[in-house]
Amino acid sequence: MDKIIMKNLAFYGYHGAMAEENVLGQKFYFDLELLCDIENAGKTDDVLDTVHYGEVYETVKSVVEKERYNLIEALGENITSRILEKFSKVQEIVLLIKKPEAPVPGIYDYFGVEIRRARNE
Repeated sequence: MDKIIMKNLAFYGYHGAMAEENVLGQKFYFDLELLCDIENAGKTDDVLDTVHYGEVYETVKSVVEKERYNLIEALGENITSRILEKFSKVQEIVLLIKKPEAPVPGIYDYFGVEIRRARNE
């Protein structure tokens, strides 16, 4: 299966279980792998034969910036379900959410979740 890869998308959102996260907000980073058959797009050179990654970007941005979730697990579940609903060519998606400014005392790069969802057919 082919892949469309989107790395290190950055958005500011208000997601978290702690009150200050919902007031102050923070940066979130996203990596996506969209598994789909893009062979025909390679032959036709037509965007209609692939998954328009600009539209996927806008979908992720809308969920992150316009909605609020206590858990990044819920944020990820909603992003993956929207992408599968909106983009019929996507057969499977792998989403990594990175939260580098989590309110946890310590030294770390980020906390995160990785979600893999496939189309139910």
